[in-house]
Amino acid sequence: MTSYIAAVIALIRKDALLELRAKESISAMLLFAVMAIVMLNFGLRLRASGMRELAPSVLWIAIVFAGTLGIGRNMAGETVHGAFDALLLAPHDPSYIFAGKALTNTLHMFITGLLCLPLSAIFFDERLLHPGVILVLAIGTLGYAGAGTLTAILAANTRARDVLLPILLFPLVLPLMVACVLATAGFVDGLPFADFGSWLGVGAGFAAIFWAAGLLLFEYVVD
Repeated sequence: MTSYIAAVIALIRKDALLELRAKESISAMLLFAVMAIVMLNFGLRLRASGMRELAPSVLWIAIVFAGTLGIGRNMAGETVHGAFDALLLAPHDPSYIFAGKALTNTLHMFITGLLCLPLSAIFFDERLLHPGVILVLAIGTLGYAGAGTLTAILAANTRARDVLLPILLFPLVLPLMVACVLATAGFVDGLPFADFGSWLGVGAGFAAIFWAAGLLLFEYVVD
């Protein structure tokens, strides 16, 4: 178990060093998320009577699309340069690749989401800088990265991987995203936790399912 954890940490460290040098994933994800928030804000302001009610949905739309971009770039980099085969040669259970990649994608999405919270709070005049919202952000990004990493591995070796990834991923994570939007809205609106706490549990449950499926099925997916 110690060697397995060490292998996961080494993979995360490798991805972190590459990101610090190139600054490709987080910068692209953040730019995409900011553009989505700004465009949706001005577009909806002309059509919708109440903007504040839309803040949780717009925030998660931006995070989801930015996360999909980051997950796709992360896996594509391994397959294009042939590094994925080298990772499989390591003397560990192959699921360490899933764990390392999924945690890296979680970190990228979580950082992007944290940086988007102040911008969304300003544009929509909502209390998005709330500890409960950050908790939902952590659960949502963890679950989305788990499902996205497994799906990205399925699509990585196809010619249409950029198109295939969202087609496979979005229907899979729709219940998780709905739960995260409703839980975020509950914290933002200051509702009693009993009124929306079940949605937080649903999100955590889906996150656990996606991670369990990724760890158990990764070897078969690779084969």
